[in-house]
Amino acid sequence: MEAVDVRVVSQGEIDRRYSAIRQRLAADGIDALVVAGSEYTGFEGGIRWVSGFRMVHRYAHAVIPLDSEPVAVFPTEARWVGSHDECWIADQVFADVPGQWIRDLAEGRGWRRVAVFGLNFIMNVRDYRALSAGDLELVDYDEAFDLIRAVKSEEELVGVRHSFELNERGFWTVLQAYEPGKTEAEILAPAEELFVRSGTQRTTQNMVLSGRDGHAGPEFKHPDPYRPVDPADLLFYSVEIAGPSGYWAEFARPISRGGLSSLSARMMDAYKECFEQARSNLKSGTTAHEVHHAVFGSFAGLDVKPGHVTGHSIDMVMVSNPRIGDGVDTVLEENMIISIHPHVITTDDRHCLYMQETFRVTDTGGEQLSSVPIVAFDGTER
Repeated sequence: MEAVDVRVVSQGEIDRRYSAIRQRLAADGIDALVVAGSEYTGFEGGIRWVSGFRMVHRYAHAVIPLDSEPVAVFPTEARWVGSHDECWIADQVFADVPGQWIRDLAEGRGWRRVAVFGLNFIMNVRDYRALSAGDLELVDYDEAFDLIRAVKSEEELVGVRHSFELNERGFWTVLQAYEPGKTEAEILAPAEELFVRSGTQRTTQNMVLSGRDGHAGPEFKHPDPYRPVDPADLLFYSVEIAGPSGYWAEFARPISRGGLSSLSARMMDAYKECFEQARSNLKSGTTAHEVHHAVFGSFAGLDVKPGHVTGHSIDMVMVSNPRIGDGVDTVLEENMIISIHPHVITTDDRHCLYMQETFRVTDTGGEQLSSVPIVAFDGTER
């Protein structure tokens, strides 16, 4: 991988982000945007995208007014948690109750409508109660802010590709470590070492779907540190990381020394078709609804059901809009990054198949970001 510091964001890119935010705020008649971030895995990225600050613990807020300079608002108890000089917002405040401080700021400036990113999952209760206690109209901006970020600039794409290159190296590291007789945790451990050494810090969320006799159960689990893996076990390591650039990557392929069961093999054939459909349909002008039906339609004729969404946009926030699902009419645009990962579960809830692949939306179709083939591996491909 190139020796480039992908953590560095140019001033031109910062200006582009703020301009995109303010254009949308002006169109929606909103005075300011409050971006909430939390240390919960995958929920810190909104703050990093607007401020450059990397959360180590607790939470943070950024306020981007329509017509004045932004403010970063941190809780007083986290004054010495994180490197605040990484934050490119010059005006930094440490408040006992950040939500109260933001409300006072809004009322003092006569703001009437304030958009909030993080109302559904991210903003903590204490700050929401303080922010909503006055007469401000709070506008749920979760989807709107996701869509502002969804189309990546050329500078962002460098960071995106860097994360996926690291993620792909992690998969090959898992495959190199795979050997029946080891535990699930032992097989994953060298990849985690690679990720931490390469600058992911805390931003890894690596899980496994596993089962016996060429099947995998439908529940995501922590890798087992005690039970040895049998040659007939089927493993899907869901390798999910944010590299040093902050952009998340998701990846999974099946691994089994003994091969797939006949049921898993039929589902695998359908999975190959679903990724072909993703390549064909992830193009600008297509709706997320249309992509979902094309991709999940590959499993027609099998006695299966979806476990969750077919896919989603992915960036510094792990799961973003647009979601790839039924009824989502968002029109895809070039340079959106979309993770496709149908969680295909048998209707008796006993077995599943799950792979992840991520694509860049282009004018002609989806560009697969990894170079790993859509096949099952047995550990001899080292």
